[in-house]
Amino acid sequence: MKHKVAGFKLKRNVAARRSLFRNLVTSVIEHERVVTTLPKAKAVKPLVEKMITLAKRDTLHTRRQAAAYLETPAAVKKLFDKLGTRFGQRNGGYTRVVRLGWRKGDGAEQAIIELVGSELVKRAADRAKRREERLKAIQQGKEEGDEEAPE
Repeated sequence: MKHKVAGFKLKRNVAARRSLFRNLVTSVIEHERVVTTLPKAKAVKPLVEKMITLAKRDTLHTRRQAAAYLETPAAVKKLFDKLGTRFGQRNGGYTRVVRLGWRKGDGAEQAIIELVGSELVKRAADRAKRREERLKAIQQGKEEGDEEAPE
C-alpha cells in the first residue's frame, strides 16, 4: 500500500526530476501540446494547472513565481498574456492527457498533454494556411493564364 507516498519519482534523482518537470511545463506552455510518455504527462499535469492558475491572478508576485519556475521569458509572457486571459472564466481542468499507444522502440506508452481549446486554435491556423495556399495557387494560375493569352 502507498500510504503517505505522493508524487512521481520516474526513476530519477531530485535534480534530474525537477529539471525534467520544468522543461516539460515550459514546453507545454510554449507549444500547447507535447508528446511524451504517459507517466511524465500525468506527473506534469498538476504543475501546468498551477502555472495557469498563477496566470489568472496576474500580479507582480505571481509573475515572479512563474518566472522562477519556467525556463524562458517567452513562456512567462505567453502564460500571462494569452493563457491567463483564455482560461480566466474556467475553474480548473486546463489540460488534457490523451493516450496514443505504445512506442515502437521500447514499448513505453505514449501520451499527448495539451491545453484544452488548443485544438481549435491549431485547426483555425491550419485552415487559414490552406486558404492562403489556395489563393496563391489561384493567383499564380491567373497570372500564368494572362501571360499565355497575348501570345
